[in-house]
Amino acid sequence: MPVPADLARSFTISLPAWVEEELADVPAVLATRQDRMALVHRLAGRNFREGDGGPFAAVVVDTDSGELVSVGVNVVLSTGISSGHAEVTALGLAQVGTGSWDLGAGGARRELVVNWRPCAQCYGATLWSGVRTLVVAGSGPELEEITGFDEGPVREDWAEQFQARGIDVVTDVLREEALEVYRAYATHVAATGAVVYNARADTGGDTGSDG
Repeated sequence: MPVPADLARSFTISLPAWVEEELADVPAVLATRQDRMALVHRLAGRNFREGDGGPFAAVVVDTDSGELVSVGVNVVLSTGISSGHAEVTALGLAQVGTGSWDLGAGGARRELVVNWRPCAQCYGATLWSGVRTLVVAGSGPELEEITGFDEGPVREDWAEQFQARGIDVVTDVLREEALEVYRAYATHVAATGAVVYNARADTGGDTGSDG
């Protein structure tokens, strides 16, 4: 029996059009980690309202210069692709932009900035991306408690595992601002019935992977 003619052979993850609007007044250099995280929160806060996915965003920057390399938002709902998390999107676009799967090639020092500790999927994506630093707004249970998302089985020593592989971890950058975005998302879901993606009706829960 031949392979079906309509068998899918490619997929694309692209940024939503509104991201360009949000970037219009953003400088090419984000000098501080607070500046970098503020952009992440801004994108995450709009992303769920636009219906593209969860309240998650990420950026890749040059650690030393602050030059913006890429941005990413969660596009699971708009693309129908479960791997379309903010970290995966930001890392992939950074790799396309730099022309290398290794974001640390040639001694480059780049960092991923994201509005919570990566979920199980994005944990692995970050480990193998070549970034030299991971900057997160927070890492506790609050994200799951507020939003209902399931981050998956992430190790208790997640930060130590990054550090053992030469990836520095910086935590609690604009943490309260991240929680404000998650609270706004929870209110939005309650008011609109917005989909919490990857929900499993047969588990008795309404959870999905985040990122």
